[in-house]
Amino acid sequence: MNRYESLEVPFASLSVFSGTTSPKTSPIALPERNGYITISQAINAYMAAYEGKDESRAQRMSWWEEKIGQLTLSEVDEDHIYFALEELSNKKARYYAGKDADGKSIFKSKNKPYAPATINRYAAAIGALFSWCIKKRITPKGWEHPCKAIESKPENNEVVRFLSDAERLSLLTACKESKWPKLYLLVLLGITTGARKGEIKKLRWSDIDLERGLASVGITKNGDRKTLPLTPTVIKELEKFASPGNQLVFASRVRPDTPYNHELVWKLALKKSNVKNFRFHDLRHTCASFLAQNNATLLEIADVLGHRNMAMTKRYSHLAIKHKSALINRILGDIS
Repeated sequence: MNRYESLEVPFASLSVFSGTTSPKTSPIALPERNGYITISQAINAYMAAYEGKDESRAQRMSWWEEKIGQLTLSEVDEDHIYFALEELSNKKARYYAGKDADGKSIFKSKNKPYAPATINRYAAAIGALFSWCIKKRITPKGWEHPCKAIESKPENNEVVRFLSDAERLSLLTACKESKWPKLYLLVLLGITTGARKGEIKKLRWSDIDLERGLASVGITKNGDRKTLPLTPTVIKELEKFASPGNQLVFASRVRPDTPYNHELVWKLALKKSNVKNFRFHDLRHTCASFLAQNNATLLEIADVLGHRNMAMTKRYSHLAIKHKSALINRILGDIS
């Protein structure tokens, strides 16, 4: 649970209410829209009502609250947003490294700046808050959205890192030898399903149907329902650990209802296998790349990965040479 989940809306003026007399003769009492509400108050109300699947939203809103929380809606403007984002882009990125003995989140430095994509996600988070405030009629009439003139930073999404056959064999061998017995299963699921890390680590045994060879992810990041087909090797590996009930497949040894923090054993496996410049998310790219190189269409790849936008899938188009060649030769091969 994040710190916003138990909050109630901190100011009653968010709701439109009617008077005590008959609604047919009494005008509706509207909330004041004077802009005196602070960003901190707005964030608390927004997060209390938030029903999205973005697990990083609370952390990013907490950062924004620290930066501009004391300002009111009437005071905040695009300069506050711009300079806050510039400050963030010049800081070293951090990553989540589990929790300490008191249950507090631990973040460690990556020793490199935040990626443009991450900066854009922070901008999108605060932009969503302001859009919500406008929709809920909290802002003053005619209020200008502070993110309206904020330009997104260019994201280099064309560079796709995926495992070669030799790297795949080496990495999987290292995972089998890991002190955490489920690392091989975790990585194998990443390669063979193309699912996101969060989707895999949230799997519970009640989501697994070993007889049918399927795993139900439920609602994904995009808000869609998703089912993962399981390969025979994955099913065999799952059977080693199968447990009745609703426990997490990759549960923490200390906190059974929390996913195991695999970062350390993952890095050790990468080092042992000599696989460099590779993230867990690149297992998803590896899945797509293997599919593309083995005659899968871009539409099929998009279906496996759960892409709503084909533009995301087109990054693998240069690998789908066999399918392109077959298409061209089948339709245009007789032209002379």
